[in-house]
Amino acid sequence: MIEQDEARATDGVREEGVDRRAAAETVERELVMMFRRARNLSTTVAAHVHPDLDPASYSLLLMIDDAGPLRGMDVAGRTGLDKSTVSRQIATLVELDLLERVPDPDDGRARRIQLSDLGRERLAQVRAERRKHLHGQFASWTTQDLKDLARLLAKLNAMM
Repeated sequence: MIEQDEARATDGVREEGVDRRAAAETVERELVMMFRRARNLSTTVAAHVHPDLDPASYSLLLMIDDAGPLRGMDVAGRTGLDKSTVSRQIATLVELDLLERVPDPDDGRARRIQLSDLGRERLAQVRAERRKHLHGQFASWTTQDLKDLARLLAKLNAMM
């Protein structure tokens, strides 16, 4: 009798391991699909902000919009990119009139970058369109499903 109970417990642990592995593989596949679609969406959305805007620079615009005026070295630190790459991206965004350089209030010799009026306007327009689209996509979801997704996404983002 004890041996049968131990055998059942071992089988249960083995099944849990198989189920967990299968669930983890499904999560991995879905994340790959989500990241692929997010890259494609970033390309499309970037083009709506400006036809010459690449997805990486669009991401930089979002970060600056969220953070406010930043020094170039702060942008490099936040993105993990080297300063020369960030400098080139910033220069391109300034040329496209999506960013502007402003005096740094903490250091008269330094400059910060921030969204230009055009950059702010275009980004707000694209975000409003994206938000409207997402609201439509989530219309059939329950409020609890949305709360669960938000909680799990926050948990996922915290571990990445």
